[in-house]
Amino acid sequence: MSIYSFHTKSSKREELPLEKFQGEVLLIVNTASKCGLTPQYEELEELYNTHKENGFEIIGFPCDQFGGQEPGTDEEISEFCSINYGVSFPLAQKIEVNGETAHPLYQYLREQAPADEGFDDAGIWQKEDRDMLESSDIQWNFTKFLIDRKGNVVHRFGPTVKPKAMEQVIEQLLVRTV
Repeated sequence: MSIYSFHTKSSKREELPLEKFQGEVLLIVNTASKCGLTPQYEELEELYNTHKENGFEIIGFPCDQFGGQEPGTDEEISEFCSINYGVSFPLAQKIEVNGETAHPLYQYLREQAPADEGFDDAGIWQKEDRDMLESSDIQWNFTKFLIDRKGNVVHRFGPTVKPKAMEQVIEQLLVRTV
C-alpha cells in the first residue's frame, strides 16, 4: 500500500484521488478555522504559491476533533479559507484523524510516521521524545505530513512547527527526481 492508494473528496464533494499527486512533493495538514494556529494558513499558502510550479502540493483536511475548532460545513470552511487567507490549495471534506472513525489516509499516515519531528525557533532540526506521547494519534490541529515524490511519508511535523520552518526540507525534496 502507498499514499497513492487513498482517495478522498474535495470540499466541493468531487473525487480527489491521491494518485493525482504522484510525482509531486505533497504536504498533508489537518486544519481548523477557529484555532490559535489557524494563521498558519497564510504561510501554507505562501509555500504553495512559491513552490507549486516545481511540483509541490498541499491538501488541507479540516477536522473538528480538537476542541470543536472546525464547526463549519465544508462550504463554510472553504469560503473562510479563501476570504481570510486566500487559500488556493485543495481542501478536502471534513474528516476525523483519530479514533475508530479516522479517515483511512490518516490511519496510514500515523502508522508511517508515528513520531512528531520538527524545528525549534532557530530552525534547528529537533526530534520530540516519543515517550512523552501515548500513541501515534494526531495531537492537535495543523499536524503536517510531508510526502516525497515517490509517495513515501518522510516527515511528521508537530502543530506548532510553522510552515516556513519546513521550507528547506521541502526545497530539498523538490530537487530530487522520482
